[in-house]
Amino acid sequence: MNRYTPVLRALGMIIMLFGTTILAPLILSNVANDGAQTVYDEVFALTMLCGLFLWVRYHNVKRDLKIRDGFLMVVLVWTILPAFAALPFMLQLGMSFTDAYFEAMSGLTTTGATVVSGLDALPMSINLWRHLLVWIGGMGLIVLAIAILPLLGIGGRQMFKAETPGPMKDAKMTPRIAETSKGLWSVYILVSVACILSYHFAGMTWFDAFCHGFSTMGLGGFSTHDASFGFFNSQAIESVSITFMLIAGMNFGTLFLALHARSLKPYLHDPEVIWFISVCLVSVGMIALYLRVSGVYPDLETALRHSAFNVISIATTTGYASVDFALWPMFAPLWMLFLCSFATSAGSTGGGIKMARAILLYKQVYREIILAMHPNAVYNVRIGGQVAPQSVLFAVLAFGFMYMVSIVSLTLTLVFSGLDVITAFTAIVASINNTGPGLGDVGPSTTFAVLGDFQTWVCTFAMLLGRLEIFTLLVVLTPAFWRR
Repeated sequence: MNRYTPVLRALGMIIMLFGTTILAPLILSNVANDGAQTVYDEVFALTMLCGLFLWVRYHNVKRDLKIRDGFLMVVLVWTILPAFAALPFMLQLGMSFTDAYFEAMSGLTTTGATVVSGLDALPMSINLWRHLLVWIGGMGLIVLAIAILPLLGIGGRQMFKAETPGPMKDAKMTPRIAETSKGLWSVYILVSVACILSYHFAGMTWFDAFCHGFSTMGLGGFSTHDASFGFFNSQAIESVSITFMLIAGMNFGTLFLALHARSLKPYLHDPEVIWFISVCLVSVGMIALYLRVSGVYPDLETALRHSAFNVISIATTTGYASVDFALWPMFAPLWMLFLCSFATSAGSTGGGIKMARAILLYKQVYREIILAMHPNAVYNVRIGGQVAPQSVLFAVLAFGFMYMVSIVSLTLTLVFSGLDVITAFTAIVASINNTGPGLGDVGPSTTFAVLGDFQTWVCTFAMLLGRLEIFTLLVVLTPAFWRR
């Protein structure tokens, strides 16, 4: 047990830190008198007591976190916190632990898949809690903890490296890891405020603006209405959403540097930006033209409006819907699900393999073609003007392989459990890419409540696997990790 005492000490602090977020729905519940006050009192007390117990029990531990500790810390946080986050759903809505844990995991991993219907009639505090989970999970509670834990004598570099999305985990914006975390969260909060204000001025109520601002910046896709953005039917609101989904789909590190320098030059030097924007714009135009030619919409303007919102929503792994795009000709929603697998940038709040890895995979394939024709040629894979190290290329290839293996194996598991192929495949793709809606029985007009308990747990595991970018979780599950 001595090996894990620093992890348990840090975990206690993170649980208490997470417990403070329950104060937001608790205060709203008291103000709105929505009948959930007692629930939040109990959840807050239980969460804080559990965290305090771990902290007091191991507070004398002085050893810093090591590499293995970082991996274990991340996995524990992302498996234990959803259990606490699920409690309001169980106590207030009477949900089973399976469904409540799924909903909480979906929020914290910014997936946006839901088993809850009747969102319009939910207590305001429950809706706020769902969206707050997305916002917290968007940047990563661990990144926030890294900015605070060093003050308590707990180092965070290994946690940050395990948590940071993308292949270039050692890149940092400032010399100290805590300053990096504070910088990221400062930018995240600033843009979130801008998003909330923009939503309100575009026509949302303050409550809807806050909730959708949280889920937009976290690219989580939760909504306060069953009809999602179809409830508002507003081009102005959709335009605001598109703008901030695109911002959240790009590297927050680049945004930090751009704001710090008061210049757009950092975006010109970010190799992912041009690919991200180009892929999104080309896909929007292509799908709009396809929908018009297919006769889904009477004119190109209407097709372009719905294509722009829904394509960018799915490509950025947000998961909002203004219409039931599952009713479109099959090519369109399948292309959108393909985009969610790679479109968002590393360092964003999106899911999938990230654009940086997709670029490296593409360039590695091109390199192999060149070498097949010219065996003696010297051809280096470059990204952002720098030669990608062989270790990075090997890691990206391994990640790509495990990504495909995970999708295939989990899809087969759901098919074995009785689901049809379309529902099983798209449910896994939507879960592992942290996107939200799939097709078939889990399309944008339905919920994941149609799944059985076993199927729900498979999708929950897929969400966790995708959020931790596969290897962080697989490392902890290997026997070698637990050997001394």
